[in-house]
Amino acid sequence: MRVLVCVKRVPAVAGRITLTEDERAIDTKYVGFQVGPHEECAVEEAVRQVEAHGGEAVVLTLGPAEALEQLREAMALGVARAIHLVTDEEWDAESTAAAIVDAIREDEAANGPFDLVLLGNESADAGGYQVSVRIARSLGRPAVTGIKALTVAAGTARAEQEAGNGRDVYEVTTPAVVAVLEGINLPRYPSVPGRIRAKSKPVATSTPVRPAQRLEMRRLVVPVTEAQQAQVLGRGADAAQAVVELLASVGVL
Repeated sequence: MRVLVCVKRVPAVAGRITLTEDERAIDTKYVGFQVGPHEECAVEEAVRQVEAHGGEAVVLTLGPAEALEQLREAMALGVARAIHLVTDEEWDAESTAAAIVDAIREDEAANGPFDLVLLGNESADAGGYQVSVRIARSLGRPAVTGIKALTVAAGTARAEQEAGNGRDVYEVTTPAVVAVLEGINLPRYPSVPGRIRAKSKPVATSTPVRPAQRLEMRRLVVPVTEAQQAQVLGRGADAAQAVVELLASVGVL
């Protein structure tokens, strides 16, 4: 089995987000980078499928030179090699999918088709939900999105999608494109030996030409959040009456 997993380098947004003065980028002075949670699970799923069936897992990203760090992280988990499409600019979904499709066709011409192309359901920054479907359409392959379970056997992928109180189940022939959600698995942590091995794994680097963009980013806006405050009701037994009164005021008692 051959599996390609696509990831994107995005800011780690656990902390407070600030923008640059022109409101066109996140101020990364105090922000680290990572792949998003859906894509972390996509990497884990790629490694699990290869562990179960044999073969090769390959990781691909379209991003700056610094995204090599995220590729090495994936290879430390068991991915065999990487494809790095280097660009310092943000691409729209249509152009991103086209660049990935070109890279897939080039790799498949040399090594045979990928049985699975795995992606996160959406990137953690743009959240466009488009790239997986555009890749599948360009390659003429079935696509399933929002997947929480995946089983591959005998040329068929069985994908499960949460729906209400149950699950919708899709069966598609491979090769196929699958976009997974966080929770499909529990991603492992890279081991020290894995990190050491990752340093010597091959990375194929190229610089695609950025086409004219169909979407234009005008500015970014940080959503307004409600201020939160805490009220000290007292200390020890002295706070008991105040707690009772508070519970009564909100209808708990």
